[in-house]
Amino acid sequence: MIVEEIMQTDVATLLPTNTISDAINLMESRKIRHIPIVDQEGLLVGLVTVAKIREATPSIFHANEHPEDLKKHLETIMEKNVITGHPLDFVEEVAGLFYEHKISCLPIIHDRKLVGIVTETDLLRTMVELTGAHQPGSQIEIKVPNLAGKLSDITEVIKKRKANILSVLVYSDKMDEHYKILVIRLQTMNPTALIQDLKEAGHQVLWPNLPGMSI
Repeated sequence: MIVEEIMQTDVATLLPTNTISDAINLMESRKIRHIPIVDQEGLLVGLVTVAKIREATPSIFHANEHPEDLKKHLETIMEKNVITGHPLDFVEEVAGLFYEHKISCLPIIHDRKLVGIVTETDLLRTMVELTGAHQPGSQIEIKVPNLAGKLSDITEVIKKRKANILSVLVYSDKMDEHYKILVIRLQTMNPTALIQDLKEAGHQVLWPNLPGMSI
């Protein structure tokens, strides 16, 4: 999946000469926490977030005492070294940027112009959709040796039960680098018979470990 499939294209923006008051009003009206700052040509020049406003002008929470703070131009508080993405970037690469740089949004640039934005919420929603967690079903976790063909062995057992696979995630076993954990989400509410088939085929089912079943 690429970024242009999940990014928001109706992006609320402001100019560097807009004020903190403008940003606060826009955030409240659009219910957003990030505002890309663009110049007259639509080129990205900065980014303002709720956290940035709080960090730069804590006195805005006492506006009656310091009303001049609300009149400051956004160019005085905006983040100028903005990490950006491209519409054709892969979503997993973008998720890596969020994790590595501890950012909460990513403006998307094409031909130097702002064309979209991806937020933490967008990534979370995408992860839920990709894993099928929003659909009725069940989840099975299986520990397998880190060898070629193991996933095929598992899916062959599932195929015989005519169970429909919603998603498959694979991650390394933190306790043993020679093993991986397969997380398979199935479109079935009762995987009991399938779990038994997997165990009888010699696979180590970690979850669910149903009572009465041999491990």
